[in-house]
Amino acid sequence: MLDLDSRGIAGVMIATTVFRDAAHAQGKSLGFDPAVIYVPHPIQDRTDTELRIIADDALEAILAAITAKPEQ
Repeated sequence: MLDLDSRGIAGVMIATTVFRDAAHAQGKSLGFDPAVIYVPHPIQDRTDTELRIIADDALEAILAAITAKPEQ
């Protein structure tokens, strides 16, 4: 995502809530503060229906993050 951001291509990282601290630490170590949307953990054992609900619930925040004006 850092590469995309440096080229002016909007993006957002999506991770489960259990990775919040790790994502923050990684961004800090890279000197990068990405747009991040957190979804409920765990993901791997979810049914298709549950995954659709999670995606639907996150969609508005994802769209807002990728269409936000870049901070100067």
